[in-house]
Parts: sequence; C-alpha cells; structure tokens
Amino acid sequence: MAVPKKKTSKMRRRMRRSHQAITKSCLARCSHCNAAIPAHRICHNCGHYAGKAVVEVGEA
Repeated sequence: MAVPKKKTSKMRRRMRRSHQAITKSCLARCSHCNAAIPAHRICHNCGHYAGKAVVEVGEA
C-alpha cells in the first residue's frame, strides 16, 4: 500500500476539493404558467406551488 512521504497541507487539500462545492442550479417548470423556477419553490410569476394557488401575485 502506498504511503505519502509528507503531510498534505491544508491549502493543498482545500484547493483539490474546491470543485466539489460548486453545484448546478436545478430549474423546474411551473405546472401552471410553465415559467422556469427553482425546484420546490413557489412560482414568482403566478404564485402557484404543486398545482395549487398559494400566494396572490399583484400586478406590478
């Protein structure tokens, strides 16, 4: 079994793992108005969530 000769520094270890923190945003389609919204969130266009009206959206 291979054994490292020297301890890996905290900076080198964190730099190697830095790409693991980046996540792609998951966008879903609203079932009511078909707008792109983050998954499991209330739609900001129509105020629907899971096919039900949750929030009334006023005219801007």
